[in-house]
Amino acid sequence: MKASIGKIAKELGVCRDTLRRWEAKGKIIAERTPRGHRRYDLAKILGLLPRAQTLQKNTVAYARVSSHDQKNDLTRQSDILQSFCATNGWTYEIIQDLGSGLNYQKRGLRKLIQSICSGRTHRLVLTHKDRLLRFGAELIFSLCEQFGIEVVIINKTESASFEDDLVQDVLEIITVFSARLYGARSRKNQKVLEALKEAAATL
Repeated sequence: MKASIGKIAKELGVCRDTLRRWEAKGKIIAERTPRGHRRYDLAKILGLLPRAQTLQKNTVAYARVSSHDQKNDLTRQSDILQSFCATNGWTYEIIQDLGSGLNYQKRGLRKLIQSICSGRTHRLVLTHKDRLLRFGAELIFSLCEQFGIEVVIINKTESASFEDDLVQDVLEIITVFSARLYGARSRKNQKVLEALKEAAATL
């Protein structure tokens, strides 16, 4: 069966550049369409590669909550992901994160990105899209596409904690800008923060 470079990369769990390097070194052969597109024979490639290399596909399931008081939701997300992956017969790893959807330095998120770029990840599974990031999730999805990684979102609707998370994220944004405008320890900044907390309590 002849297939495109994207489909072969996804099937093997490697990035497209890896296939190009193998071709340049003569490890695999690609046919060209009249328009110059690569076409690979999957059966031949599987026969040439070591068996261990073809089995290095791994599904990564990512769960996140914004605060410590949402740990029950984190457990619930992890249970759903575990059940979903096990039901589909996937070999999987669950990465848990605790932090705002605006925080791009979370340990779990960094681990997820490293896993994507390593070429060992075949699939990313989320319970909801907003569990990844508040803004910028599309960047991670584009990275997955570049490395031939399938993205599976179990529930397309907003998560149950969406409103609570959104309030915390908005508070975080205003807090940062207020600190920059007035200084982190100024009276004006403290007044703004107190007003924000009171407003959030009424939501």
